[in-house]
Amino acid sequence: MKIEKDRVVRFHYSVAEAGQEPVETSRDRQPLAILFGHGNIIPGLEKAMDGREAGETFKADVTAADAYGERRDGMTQRVPKKHFGDQKLAPGMQVVLNTSFGPRAVTIEKIGMSVVDVDLNHPMAGKDLQFDIEIVEVREASTEEVEHGHVHGDGGHQH
Repeated sequence: MKIEKDRVVRFHYSVAEAGQEPVETSRDRQPLAILFGHGNIIPGLEKAMDGREAGETFKADVTAADAYGERRDGMTQRVPKKHFGDQKLAPGMQVVLNTSFGPRAVTIEKIGMSVVDVDLNHPMAGKDLQFDIEIVEVREASTEEVEHGHVHGDGGHQH
């Protein structure tokens, strides 16, 4: 079965900044499960997976524009220190900050007495990425999965 819109795809991946060592991999846990064609992964990776089948392994080069976008200047914000709890903070450190729009990865820029300056750009923004992909399974999505826009069950969302 080929990967196309409204199919569930389970896959392993490793990702690296172009020419660097991998910064993240799924190979030490269960494969990632996504509902294909619903914007659940970065656009460049979705394009590279389209039409592939279970059992395929491949490499995909994804430009910053098709990954997490280009870095944008002026994406800093001053946040009260209390929002970081008891975390030990240091400049350059990446942390997840709970916002009114949900959790967001931020990079610590500067730490003051009562406030912290953070960069709101995604940590991988502005970076060309290289993926190493192994397609584990491709199946039809259930009607409920398509309606909800995500995978249910093994490797997916639990309601």
